[in-house]
Amino acid sequence: MALYRKWRPGVFEDVKGQEHIVIALKNQIKADRIGHAYLFCGTRGTGKTTVAKLFAKAVNCEHPVDGSPCGQCAACKAIAGQSSMNVIEIDAASNNGVDNIREIRDEVQYSPAEGKYKVYIIDEVHMLSIGAFNALLKTLEEPPSYVIFILATTEVHKIPVTILSRCQRYDFRRISIDTISDRLMELMEKEQIEVEEKAIRYVAKAADGSMRDALSLLDQCIAFYLGQKLTYENVLEVLGATDTEVFSRLIRMVHQQDTKGILNLVDEVMREGRELTQFVTDFLWYLRNLLLLKTCDGADDSLDLSAENRRLLEEESKMLNEEVLMRYIRVVSELLNQMKYSTQKRVIMEVGLIKLARPQMETDSSSLLQRIIQLEEKLEKGVFVTKKEASEPERQNLIPEETGILSGPEEIEKRYEPATAQEVKKIASGWPNLLKSIGFPMKTYLQEAVVMAREDGKGLRLLFPVSSEGELAKAYFDRENHREDLIEKIKELTEKAVELETGQLTKEEEKKDQILDLSKIKMPVTIE
Repeated sequence: MALYRKWRPGVFEDVKGQEHIVIALKNQIKADRIGHAYLFCGTRGTGKTTVAKLFAKAVNCEHPVDGSPCGQCAACKAIAGQSSMNVIEIDAASNNGVDNIREIRDEVQYSPAEGKYKVYIIDEVHMLSIGAFNALLKTLEEPPSYVIFILATTEVHKIPVTILSRCQRYDFRRISIDTISDRLMELMEKEQIEVEEKAIRYVAKAADGSMRDALSLLDQCIAFYLGQKLTYENVLEVLGATDTEVFSRLIRMVHQQDTKGILNLVDEVMREGRELTQFVTDFLWYLRNLLLLKTCDGADDSLDLSAENRRLLEEESKMLNEEVLMRYIRVVSELLNQMKYSTQKRVIMEVGLIKLARPQMETDSSSLLQRIIQLEEKLEKGVFVTKKEASEPERQNLIPEETGILSGPEEIEKRYEPATAQEVKKIASGWPNLLKSIGFPMKTYLQEAVVMAREDGKGLRLLFPVSSEGELAKAYFDRENHREDLIEKIKELTEKAVELETGQLTKEEEKKDQILDLSKIKMPVTIE
């Protein structure tokens, strides 16, 4: 017999993870305040049908113990053996017509031959047709005193409001990993099967809050390794899952933009027979753990990891920026949705992981931000070779000759004097020529700026338009290190020290700029 059937709870105390519902139902039985209609809703495998049967036992039990069925009386044994005429189970998926509900309506007129209550358990009640729901309404509202209806569903949003208002509603929660693990370990001791605790925790995590799914997965693993100790590696192999260490390797390859390594790793996963959709799902959870570790203080309780895996995770959280992690999660989520409906899962997965490592393949703001972060990291490490210093004739052409700011070759160590108000104005007027010698990516952001001399004559104002590109460029120069880099570049080219401040263009300044900025006109202009 399957584990989930063999070890189905026989008393309320055996129901795990739904204490809030069990206590309420037991109190109703002890106080003899039993309702006529109940709605049990929640995800699959959380105990809805089990609790419904226990409740049916308890209300008919001849000697209830603290609100729970005794399990020894004739009524309890008959219900447990599915021979009782007082408990009627109906599958609404296959009995969803008006005629089926009319049969129930006719049957409720007859009182139970033995016991106190007739209990109708209608499973997957959301599958009833509209006509069937309407036929059920009157009976559900005013049933005979000896009739109890228990409706169970996984999709409560499909239940008409008129039905909901006639029932006591109980929401079954997803069961925690710890609760499922403890229950599985308890059952393995009773079954006398040797298992690793780490293996049990992985099964509990894969069950996604469902005790029945956990028992079914565990059954599958035991059958594959019958008579052997069930290890973590065994569970991974049976379920087509992947060890966390593989995800650690993958995230480091993505960070280093090692596309060849990524493709080799995918090939390795395929050769080991792993299920690709499950691989991407687990990788998404790995990224979620990284983000929690990065952003939340005391996130250890939310991470189900060994000490070694936690150490790797902490290393990686220091390598990655929060915004980059958010982009990774978005891209992997999109990849997972695409894989669910694709017949070429490997190709879709490879393309998605390459896109993860190469933000230049996308044009949205999060990808652009990651590209900027990568460039900054490379600059800090000295990966880029700096452009050769401009020759003296080139330096002379950077700003119009009449400005008189640039001079011949002098010592590099010279202390630069602050620019006068007149010199600041000349630098602003010669800005298009000065811009030619500034390298990327700074030059890209400066092209969004309008440069003006400050009113006090002590420095320049970089004004950016109110747009997504303008805000991104302004944010770049709001960083002190980028602003200092530009000031140093101006010193090199003009041999004068200037102050810089950033701001946004007002509508009047945008209009003025459009009229007066002759540098943007792409044709010869003569001013008489």
